[in-house]
Amino acid sequence: MIGPAKRKIGIRVTLLVNIILFIMMTIGGLVIYYQEAELYKQYLIEKGKLASMIGARSVSTVLEEAIDNGVLTLKEIVTTNKYEEIPGFDPPKYHTAYDWYTDKSILALQDEFLKSPDILYAVAEDIKGYVPTHNTRYNKPITGDRKKDLVGNRSKRFFTDPIAMKAVANETPGLLQLYPRDTGEMVWDISSPIYIKGKHWGCFRIGFELGTIKKAQKNLMLYLGITILMILIISICATSVVINSVLRPLGEFTRMASDLADGNVDDKIESKSEDEIGKLADVLERLRVSLKAAMDRLSR
Repeated sequence: MIGPAKRKIGIRVTLLVNIILFIMMTIGGLVIYYQEAELYKQYLIEKGKLASMIGARSVSTVLEEAIDNGVLTLKEIVTTNKYEEIPGFDPPKYHTAYDWYTDKSILALQDEFLKSPDILYAVAEDIKGYVPTHNTRYNKPITGDRKKDLVGNRSKRFFTDPIAMKAVANETPGLLQLYPRDTGEMVWDISSPIYIKGKHWGCFRIGFELGTIKKAQKNLMLYLGITILMILIISICATSVVINSVLRPLGEFTRMASDLADGNVDDKIESKSEDEIGKLADVLERLRVSLKAAMDRLSR
């Protein structure tokens, strides 16, 4: 490519134009990528905050209705010192006075949030870190394999890691935390407080797996890369055609100049264009006329 570029103006101009275009598109693509990635990040955060607040309000309503209807008492729901261990589980599982009710009343409510593919979990957790009812995807039958059950069956467990404890103690809607789950995923955890009859019961937590975000960013980068490549290919082809079309008369004038050098001064040189190429034709024509006059004088 370097050799032809040295010999051909068209190739050299095409390369220079498209190198500049590539640099400009790359810079523009990076700007768009970072802007869109940040917008997507903010969209997920706002989505998570809204979902956590809706979840918290919904769980609060369900449990308050249970109290109003005499199904449960406020004391049964908010008491945090009566957890009955269920034998044979590692990590341990517990029953409370109300978990039988949440298994029926909030499971479907929580699962609704998981219809969004970027939400990993949506769960209510009390002030001690106890989760009475986890999502259906985390309520799989016990296999006896601790590693599988740690991922597949997460109901009726305590989650007392620092992130969980900060979430359940928080009383501000939409708390965002970076959460390394004990199952290996790195998650954005967004939580909002749950109040039962005015008492702070715990929180509703929404989890976004960061792998989903990275995949979306990778797809955006791939899309921009393909777009830039397609534009560059089209630009190279179009630039090459246009420049070769514009420079084509130069080839003809080069041949005519060579004929003049060889003494052929009879063919008139003319161009219909008024640009630089047309001016070059005029100069060559004056040179031809001058050479022809000089040769005529010499012949006489």
